[in-house]
Amino acid sequence: MESEYWDKALGLITEQGRKESLASLFLLLLTLDEREAIGARLAVFRALLAGKLTQRQIAATLNVSIATITRCSNTLKNLSDAERDRLQSLILSAP
Repeated sequence: MESEYWDKALGLITEQGRKESLASLFLLLLTLDEREAIGARLAVFRALLAGKLTQRQIAATLNVSIATITRCSNTLKNLSDAERDRLQSLILSAP
């Protein structure tokens, strides 16, 4: 059942052709905290992939917990090289 819900959510998200439409959808579906958490998670991945700051520096700079950094770091450690390269190209090329 969970994968069915996720599949429908992905379908709805991909139907949004413009940034404004996607932003409107997320405003309706997600709380402010959830939207901020997604943005923070992407910023943490971006910082970890860039490799210029320590985890403590990332936490201080982005105002996120060490636990969030650890979760992202562990995710990166468990990715295959291809998955990591894909994530890096998606995140580091994003505006």
